[in-house]
Amino acid sequence: MNLALTVLNITAPVFLLAAVGFAWVKLGFEYRVEFVTRMAMTLSVPCLIFVALMRIEAEPEALAALSLAALSAYGIVMIACFALVKVMRLDVQTFLAPLIFGNTGNLGLPLALFAFGEVGLGYAVVVFAVMAMLSFTIGIWIVAGRGSLKRVIQEPLVAATLLGGVFLWQGWQTPEFLTNTIDLIGQMAIPLMLITLGVAVARLETKAMALAGFLSLIKVVICVGAAWLAATFFGLEPVAAAVLIVQVATPVAVTSYLLAEKYGADAQPVAGLVVASTLLSVIALPLILAFVI
Repeated sequence: MNLALTVLNITAPVFLLAAVGFAWVKLGFEYRVEFVTRMAMTLSVPCLIFVALMRIEAEPEALAALSLAALSAYGIVMIACFALVKVMRLDVQTFLAPLIFGNTGNLGLPLALFAFGEVGLGYAVVVFAVMAMLSFTIGIWIVAGRGSLKRVIQEPLVAATLLGGVFLWQGWQTPEFLTNTIDLIGQMAIPLMLITLGVAVARLETKAMALAGFLSLIKVVICVGAAWLAATFFGLEPVAAAVLIVQVATPVAVTSYLLAEKYGADAQPVAGLVVASTLLSVIALPLILAFVI
């Protein structure tokens, strides 16, 4: 009973905030996703990342091991999902990237913070940064047929990750007034991302939900297994291992739908994956948290 209550306390705020965004749109109120997303990804999320890394109480060796584990986990997921798509004779351009890359930002960061505190958030930021770099290069190459190393370099979250890593490595701290300011900006990120997730899901038109539901279930199994194998191989300490498993197992991100629209893939099945995997995560993520806590 105590475990169930703990998991409920962790996951309820995440899904309730997403529900706020969903209800907001269904009630007919205006919500400019492009503006909010740009503000979050260029301002509040980089501030959140920088402060989280600067404050994290972890050895650089542990963060390096987590980075390698994250790369390995996504490598395993990539191979397994490619095999799944080929066996089921699905279109690689449409289905592969959404099955690989999860919603480590909108869902993964809040879950890590609520479940494991500031240390968990710091670890989650590392996994989020690894996923983002892979998504902007390999992910775009899968969908569009070309990579985007330039876009990776230009991303504020990459700069924030590198700068936060330097501060962590050197043991530096920004002046208190500046830290408080950056921290306050970063605190906008989590509610903004969660509400925007609900808004985006409410606006999606979905088809072929049976296939999307099946693929979403297989994705969870593959991702949990891959993350557990990577965490075990690299000997991650319990919190880092738990964060890696939760982050890799997050549902399909709305950005996968946007990329499919932009680069000419079939966007409707991707929209179905976003909705089906997000709905499944209401059950799957609490179960995963119950297992790793």
